Amino acid sequence: MDRIILCGFMGCGKSTVGRLLAQRLGYSFADTDAYVEWQANRSIPELFAQEKEAGFRRRETEACRELAARTQVVLATGGGTLLNPQNLALLRPGSSILYLYISPETACRRLRDDTLRPLLQVPDREAVIRRLWAARDPLYRAVADHVVSAQGAPAETVEKAAQLFCEK
Repeated sequence: MDRIILCGFMGCGKSTVGRLLAQRLGYSFADTDAYVEWQANRSIPELFAQEKEAGFRRRETEACRELAARTQVVLATGGGTLLNPQNLALLRPGSSILYLYISPETACRRLRDDTLRPLLQVPDREAVIRRLWAARDPLYRAVADHVVSAQGAPAETVEKAAQLFCEK
C-alpha cells in the first residue's frame, strides 16, 4: 500500500491523528488543506473570501493530483476532499482510505469555538454541522476501506488505526 488516506468530518482529528499515525508507521505526513495554503501562499479563509469555494476546490484537486504521486505517506484530506469524484479517482489507486468517525454531537462540541472554517462562520453553526454531517457520513462510509471511531483522544484513535496497518 502506497498511501493511507484519512477522511472524515471537520473536527475528527485527521491532521492530529495523521501526524501521529505517520510517525508510528514510519511514513511521511501530508495534509491537503496545508498543501493548498502553501501552494497559494494564503490561508483557506482568504482563499474562500477571494476565490469562493469553487476556487478553493480547484486548488484542492490540483493538490490531490500532486500528492497522489507520494508513497509511504499518511494523507489527511479536508472534510470535502473525497466527496469530489475526481479527487477520489486521483487518490484511490494504491491507497487505503480510513474514515475517522465522530458523531454530530462530538463535531458540534469540538467545533463550537472554531473561527477558521469558512463553512462554519454562520449564525446557526450547529444546524450547518448537523446538515453537513448527515450528507457526508454516508459518503465517507461508501469510499472508506476502514472505519475507526475518533470519538476519544487522538492517541486512542491512532492505536486503533495502527492495528489495521501494522503487522501482527
